[in-house]
Amino acid sequence: MANEPVRQREQTAGRDLSYPAPPEPLPVPVYDNHTHLEISDGEHPLSLADQLDRAVSVGVQGVIQVGGDRETSRWSAEAAATEPRMLAAVAIHPNEAPEYEQAGTLDDALAEISELAGRPRVVAVGETGLDFFRTGPEGLAAQYRSFEAHIEIAKQNGLALQIHDRNAHAEVIATLLRVGAPERTVFHCFSGDAEMAAICAEHGWYLSFAGNVTFKNAGMLRAALAAAPRELLLVETDAPFLTPAPFRGRPNAPYLLPHTLRAMANHLETDVAMLATQISTTTERVYGRWDAEPVVIAPAAPTAGTRLGGLR
Repeated sequence: MANEPVRQREQTAGRDLSYPAPPEPLPVPVYDNHTHLEISDGEHPLSLADQLDRAVSVGVQGVIQVGGDRETSRWSAEAAATEPRMLAAVAIHPNEAPEYEQAGTLDDALAEISELAGRPRVVAVGETGLDFFRTGPEGLAAQYRSFEAHIEIAKQNGLALQIHDRNAHAEVIATLLRVGAPERTVFHCFSGDAEMAAICAEHGWYLSFAGNVTFKNAGMLRAALAAAPRELLLVETDAPFLTPAPFRGRPNAPYLLPHTLRAMANHLETDVAMLATQISTTTERVYGRWDAEPVVIAPAAPTAGTRLGGLR
């Protein structure tokens, strides 16, 4: 099949490289808001078709395939153009931006992202943002310049924005408020606390939770989950990373997303089918439908004062 994975994940010594068994199918289908199927993983890597077939078999009916540099963004756009279960997001990852800047090619890279953003079935610009964990002070100017350029590309094309935010919560929020956030802004792999969730709710920004919300030490994330309006919730795998409990450390894939969704529903003391229905509806509101040419759908305004507990 065309558009097979183009990169191999670096393996860690002693890591279990086997894929877990498929979970029980969800009662209502959902979408994986953020995944990296261009990266193969495990001792027996899955093909793109296998990844998506497994996902559909457990109720994950579509994925947002996310690029992080010129090559993987190009791959994402091309794969989504021919795969009805996939839509694409394109961007220069904040940790890549300083590398392009140092090479004198950041402007060229941003120009290519702008071109890819206009392709059919490209529905988001991402992942972009700020990362103060891996990038030192010498690279921050390039990160800011790249982030602001991506925000503009998203607004020019009427696309959603998927944000990568690591150790930079206040700076990401300040940038969005200063430059003006796109109408549909998503915090991928949300990593903030309940206070940050309230700020996102105030501005109508979406919170996407990944497998790390299931980890034992993730109490802060679960508090944020409980503090967020339900109509702003999304779910993702960030595969092949952040495999949910009880399989933490093993290869991740979209078909394992039901573990995360069920953990979210359990923490919120709500019905899995109800939460899946709401998240599926929200995902289509943000990105459009998978089975048709993407369309821009205006986001629903959060209901003032509504919190997750209101639907328990």
